Amino acid sequence: MSETTHINVKIFITLFMAVFVTTMGAGLVAPLLPVYAHDLGAGGLQVGLIFGAFSLTRTIFVPYFGKLSDRKGKKPLLTVGLLAYFLTSLLYTAATTIETLILLRLGQGFASAMILPVAQAYVGQITPTHKEGRIMGLFNISLYGGLSAGPVMGGLVKDWLNIQASFLGMGILTFLGFMLCLLFLPPETIPGKNSPSGSQKPISYMKLMKIPSAFSLFAFRACFTTTVGITWAFLPLLADVRLALSSSAIGTVVMINVFTAGLLQVPMGYLADRFSKKALTLSGGILATLAVLYLDRADSFGALILANGIFGLAGGISFPAIMAMGVIEGRRTKAMGSIMGFLAFGHSLGMLAGPVLGGVLLDFFPFGTIFMFGAIVLIAGTAIFWRSN
Repeated sequence: MSETTHINVKIFITLFMAVFVTTMGAGLVAPLLPVYAHDLGAGGLQVGLIFGAFSLTRTIFVPYFGKLSDRKGKKPLLTVGLLAYFLTSLLYTAATTIETLILLRLGQGFASAMILPVAQAYVGQITPTHKEGRIMGLFNISLYGGLSAGPVMGGLVKDWLNIQASFLGMGILTFLGFMLCLLFLPPETIPGKNSPSGSQKPISYMKLMKIPSAFSLFAFRACFTTTVGITWAFLPLLADVRLALSSSAIGTVVMINVFTAGLLQVPMGYLADRFSKKALTLSGGILATLAVLYLDRADSFGALILANGIFGLAGGISFPAIMAMGVIEGRRTKAMGSIMGFLAFGHSLGMLAGPVLGGVLLDFFPFGTIFMFGAIVLIAGTAIFWRSN
């Protein structure tokens, strides 16, 4: 198997900027959707379905697109996915019913399945050996940076103009990501023969489930993002109903999580290359559990900032290590796209389960129940990872 010693800077920067502007666009509307849906008359389950619809189609199609990228190349999937995401984003400006929002979220989830996991696989493919943590940590800044800036910008735009302007902003930023990949991402070599990650032979997810090292990464990612899904879907609603915060304040509360996690991606990536990736992941899981338990006790804007900031700290500690182990596993199995798709599958599954199950619980129980549920799921995922590594 050939190994790279230097990363292709042009490819890395193109992928970084494309993911950054696309996730910024998604972040523009993420904290606004729960409140917007609530204003349209949505109950807890319907709010959960609006968030879960995105992850439903993403969960279904990520396995297929992950393996397809190993066979057909990654640039075609990225450009098609970004174009579809852009076109769907424009339709949000005309969405005035809960059913329409659910349909649009289903469409965006389908498009999303061709973007982030494929971009991560591309970066993993060009990552030098023994630099997995720092490179994936650096690339993750594109994700966390976009998701940090987006909620604050979206809240400000809605407060100054209206939510339709935020939807339009999402479309404009996604189109910019599409143009970056179309114009500046070079065509790949024939997958398999000349790529640094080896033969790139697709591996079925059922087979990956049977590999303890791969399954433990999947389980931790799925359980962690189940709780992320709960907080993204219902923390804005809690802030609006219980504390009557403005849209910009709610955006700030949501932003602090991903902003904190983003700040830690590079330093934690360096640590992951030098110290125990298992210890970093376990530390993040334990810290996240404590943060989620504190969320329902938060009774002020400052307390919400603190609780969600600690949750972001947990993600910042654990995710670079998880992604580094994913790159190592993808190189070992010679199927980088399949491995990254498998991890993205766990992410999508969690983002689907969290909002939907949280919505069901919220229709019958107080807010504290859904955060307790998130803590239990986190404990389970951390335990599975600990036993399998």
